[in-house]
Amino acid sequence: MENQNETMSQHLLSAFLNVYSVLKSELLNDSAFEWSDDSRQWVEEMLDYNVPGGKLNRGMSVIDSYKLLKEGKELTEDEVFLSSALGWCIEWLQAYFLVHDDIEDGCHTRRGQPCWFRLPKVGLIALNGGIILRNHIARILKMHFREKPYYVDLIDLFNEVEFQTASGQMIFGFRNMIDLITTLEGEKDLSKYSLQLHRRIVQYKTAYYSFYLPVACALLMAGENLDNHVVVKNILIDMGIYFQVQDDYLDCFGDPEKIGKIGTDIEDFKCSWLVVKALEHCNEEQKKILFEHYGKTDAADVAKVKALYNDIDLEGVFLEYENKSYERITSSIEAHSSKAVQAVLKSFLGKIYKRQK
Repeated sequence: MENQNETMSQHLLSAFLNVYSVLKSELLNDSAFEWSDDSRQWVEEMLDYNVPGGKLNRGMSVIDSYKLLKEGKELTEDEVFLSSALGWCIEWLQAYFLVHDDIEDGCHTRRGQPCWFRLPKVGLIALNGGIILRNHIARILKMHFREKPYYVDLIDLFNEVEFQTASGQMIFGFRNMIDLITTLEGEKDLSKYSLQLHRRIVQYKTAYYSFYLPVACALLMAGENLDNHVVVKNILIDMGIYFQVQDDYLDCFGDPEKIGKIGTDIEDFKCSWLVVKALEHCNEEQKKILFEHYGKTDAADVAKVKALYNDIDLEGVFLEYENKSYERITSSIEAHSSKAVQAVLKSFLGKIYKRQK
């Protein structure tokens, strides 16, 4: 049975990747624009560089969720294509956010390669690339969903989620700006960090488009009214926050071999769940150590912060949080009246609970 499920997953992934090629071809031959060979080549290169290079979890989650909502019924070829197209709209949205975020944050690498704007031939014209990526979503929706009864709801959904995420980025940006304003002593001020701020950043910057959006797309395809699924939305946002807390934990305590990177939240002065919880659990002497060494790039400073985290048993604090979160989210899921919706939510939770990367 496990092999059968794996084969089915591989089949859906293959179909999903094929849909990318179809959508790209349609967009590169969109009659609304007079293409030159150079412009078509540039857009194709921009798409291939930025859209399909990630894990594709968000996009594939639309197909997985829709399949579960169909309660075991075999998906038609059209349903696979449409759910894949919506999944790719989310991947396009992700690419748009990342292209602009990388410029805003001055990043150097993304997904193991230079950020798009760092390429010598690109530079700040990458801003235009981001705008094209965002506009492609509307083109895809128009091409394939205009005749669907839920077309307007899809437009509203993507607009709403983009607004939430952009607003979250603004909060994140303002927070970073505040962080960089030094105190009279010339040190960054940790006192501005709180669990409430962490939650706001994560909820708006990540949870909406990473967790809620794929399921909302699947619900609309299944003929559901999203106004009737506010509880589902809240559960998925809660799950998204839990996912980010895991990320913060793994950044410090995870195995770099498994997570694929060496964490830098301490050096980067991130508003991490760990530092917020540390501030809650530290005595006055420990707080002084945290204020003195957090946000510094020297290995000795980082080591002192990690030693402090061990002294107050932040691993234990996280494990308690993880268990309580899992119990709370599971209870919320099992209280839902629809077994199909329960299956979708449990599938999401099962993928992230106790993850190591």
